Amino acid sequence: MSEQKTKVSTMVEGGKASGGPPIGPALGPTGVNVFQVVQKINEVTQPFAGLKVPVTIIVDTVTKSFEVQVGVPPTSALILKEIGAPKGSATPKTQIVGNLSIDQIKSIAKAKAADLTALTMKSAAMIITGTCVSMGVTIEGKPAKEFQQEIRDGKWDNQLNVPFREA
Repeated sequence: MSEQKTKVSTMVEGGKASGGPPIGPALGPTGVNVFQVVQKINEVTQPFAGLKVPVTIIVDTVTKSFEVQVGVPPTSALILKEIGAPKGSATPKTQIVGNLSIDQIKSIAKAKAADLTALTMKSAAMIITGTCVSMGVTIEGKPAKEFQQEIRDGKWDNQLNVPFREA
C-alpha cells in the first residue's frame, strides 16, 4: 500500500486553534480526527499565546496519522509582543508605538535565526530593525533608521559582533 500524505498550512493564534475554518474544512477530506489535530496544534503552539504562528499539518491519508509542525511567528509579531502593542503604527514616521532595547533586538534575531539569511548578529539586527522602520518602533530611544546607521558606523559592535548562530 502506498503512502499518501497531504499537507495543510495555515496561521493560527498560539493555543487557540479551532475545528472551524481554515483547519476543519481543509482536514475534513483527509479523514483524520480534526478534534485530535486541533488539540495537538493548541498544545504545541501554547508557548506562542497571543501571536499568530504558521502551522503545517501533515496527514497520512492511509493510516489517518498526522504530524504538526510549528514555524516561527513573523518578525512583526515578535516585535509587537516585545513592545506590548496590539499593532504597528499606521504612520510610522510620525507615530511611535514602542521602543526596543538592543537585547530585545538580539532576542528577536535569535528566535528568527532559522528564517534569516544573516550570518552575523550584526546583519540579523539590521534585518530586525528594518522591520521596526515600517512599524513605528524605535530602538534604544532612536528612530530605527538612525539606529541602523549607528550599527553601520560600528557603535554597537561590542553587543553585536558575535557569531549569529551562537549568539
